[in-house]
Amino acid sequence: MLTETLKRLLPETPAFVYDQTAIDRTLKRFKQATGESGPKLLYSVKSFPFLPLLRRIVPYVDGFSASSLFEAKLCAEALAGLGSLHITTPGFRPGEIDEIGGLCDFVSFNSLEQFDRWAGRMARRERSRTEGAASVGLRINPQRSFLPDPRYDPCRPYSKLGVPLDRLALAGAGRTERLQGIHFHTVFDCAGFEPLTETLAELENHLGEHLKRLQWINLGGGYRLDRSMDLERLAGLAEELRRRHGVQVYFEPGKAVAGPAGYLVASVIDVFDSGGKTVAVLDTSINHHPEVFEYQRNPRLAEACDEGEENAILAGGTCLAGDLFGEYSLPARPRVGDRLVFEDVGAYTLVKANRFNGHNLPSIYCWDGEALRLEQSYGYQDYRRQWAGEPAGQ
Repeated sequence: MLTETLKRLLPETPAFVYDQTAIDRTLKRFKQATGESGPKLLYSVKSFPFLPLLRRIVPYVDGFSASSLFEAKLCAEALAGLGSLHITTPGFRPGEIDEIGGLCDFVSFNSLEQFDRWAGRMARRERSRTEGAASVGLRINPQRSFLPDPRYDPCRPYSKLGVPLDRLALAGAGRTERLQGIHFHTVFDCAGFEPLTETLAELENHLGEHLKRLQWINLGGGYRLDRSMDLERLAGLAEELRRRHGVQVYFEPGKAVAGPAGYLVASVIDVFDSGGKTVAVLDTSINHHPEVFEYQRNPRLAEACDEGEENAILAGGTCLAGDLFGEYSLPARPRVGDRLVFEDVGAYTLVKANRFNGHNLPSIYCWDGEALRLEQSYGYQDYRRQWAGEPAGQ
């Protein structure tokens, strides 16, 4: 079992480990299930923008999806001309728009106002491998909510994400001539593709013949990739869109690729009783996995069992009272030195991690199926650079 291997082989904790073999399997399964009829696969890098990983998966993807200039620059470095680079973000900054137009192959604006302001600025790219302007699109809000929690819902009332479908006006201001594609994203961690079917029906009903003038549609992400029957259904949807409207179809999963492949390994550094309950303090923190606190969720623990002999509250090692991973049922009372493994934490973990209380960030390891390889570690100088008050480059 991989979790036991990690606990045995890791020289120190806390450590973040991503399983490269699991990521490879997910990407290969996507291609096998969707075949030639499926959408082009973009990895949404915001979930885990780690350059060594990006470089390794280039052969398995058709490109990357970025959400900022920095992400786009990292993606371009990883791609080295071997795939397409897409970007959408709620707010393009005036000082960055020209560089974004030079880096990215596809740019989706979040509002009609930004489209009218910046679409004409998508300059000819400097890269020798291609010529011409970046393909310009709009992010659309289909105004169909599939999520009960508004924190996750891109289509919540008064959403900042995309042009509301009932306000979408493509006529005038040269929009029809310049618009080449549309992008939307409506779900989060969704098991089936029914929301996508409903959303596409809504778009086709509203946009009608405008869809035939487009060159591409980006279906966004937020769907799981663990069932071949769902992926085959996705391929069928993409094929129908191409047949009816002549568009290229893109799909951009992020968490579905990196999430199940990530592990956070920690050690118990103290155990005591508090009000009749056992508290085990770990050398990691929810500040290394901020979504635990943001969304009040308990990450999955490899050692947890339904009929454990001991319940224990697993606490992070910072002074924040709410630095708690949750209460878990364990086979035995935790002991100082025990190692514990949080599973399915590959997405939005390190990218949101911070050094609250001056606690160091976890080292990053890659498991390649045979060996555990240290790929990045941090020390005091990294902490000092963050807070030294010195301009970059000094």
